[in-house]
Amino acid sequence: MRHASITGIGAYLPDRVVTNDDLSQLVDTSDEWIASRTGIRERRIVAEGQATSDMAAAAGRGALADAGLQPEDIDFLVVGTGSPDHIMPSTAAITQDLLGLRCGAVDVMAACTSFILALQQGTAMIESGRADRVLVIGADALTRHIDFTDRRTCVLFGDGAGAVVLEASDEPGVLGIDTGSDGSGAGVLVIPAGGAAMPCTPERVAAGEHYLKMSGGEVFKFAVRIIPEATKRALELSGLTVDDLTLLVPHQANQRILDAVAPRLGIESERVFSNVALLGNTSAGSIPLALHDLYTDHHLHRGDVLALVGFGAGLTWGAAVVRWMKEPKE
Repeated sequence: MRHASITGIGAYLPDRVVTNDDLSQLVDTSDEWIASRTGIRERRIVAEGQATSDMAAAAGRGALADAGLQPEDIDFLVVGTGSPDHIMPSTAAITQDLLGLRCGAVDVMAACTSFILALQQGTAMIESGRADRVLVIGADALTRHIDFTDRRTCVLFGDGAGAVVLEASDEPGVLGIDTGSDGSGAGVLVIPAGGAAMPCTPERVAAGEHYLKMSGGEVFKFAVRIIPEATKRALELSGLTVDDLTLLVPHQANQRILDAVAPRLGIESERVFSNVALLGNTSAGSIPLALHDLYTDHHLHRGDVLALVGFGAGLTWGAAVVRWMKEPKE
């Protein structure tokens, strides 16, 4: 049976660092207020003229290099994002050109769950025999959609991108995947204006309807419920239990969410990875960026069982159980 395994990983973060103290110069907030409620201390912000595709391409180059592959070796590209360069063309098409790939390319847009759904698509293509190597990227520049006078949202988000190469393997790498959506919660996390339902007009821009709006309490309740549920379902699909889990690698939205998940899942807090303090919520980029941190810091070993879990606007969720097949980084 054909399986998909992660053979390369890359990441990109913008150079500009914005601390909580920096934000306190823009809105009525403080480092203590932000850190106590979110666990975030700083985040990265894209440079002027820099787009989601630029970050995606940089992360993709790193993943190709780590896998020892050339652009012509890739059979398909999937880019997960909630902040595409344009409504059309796709960010994947632009990223493909930047990378010099010679393959099909498509966007997956499911906000912070985008990377897991992109990983699912890449895995399915390999398992079905339609591709041997798929480049999967999660990238977001959500700060372009944030009102920096709104302290409820501007303190949360940062920009960045991560990428993995999936290759066909005789050994199981990507195991069970559980995904879902509850469209009744579509209004909980939304950028109202800019699409076909509500095109941008001068009046809507003046009203700030092109900025992200979020009901934080509803997102929190959803996340602490769905992360354990989806993780257990994905483990069951993999023929595993929570006891087999080496690490939970969740979407990095808020440290309070991560702290609440461990007891609900029945694992120690040390088995829940977090880098939200330094990066904030990088949306579709957060899970592959977390994987890259674990890999480059020598925390991943061949045979480790990881649960990658995303959740976000839609409302959507996705959990993928992965057996890590790469040797530790030298």
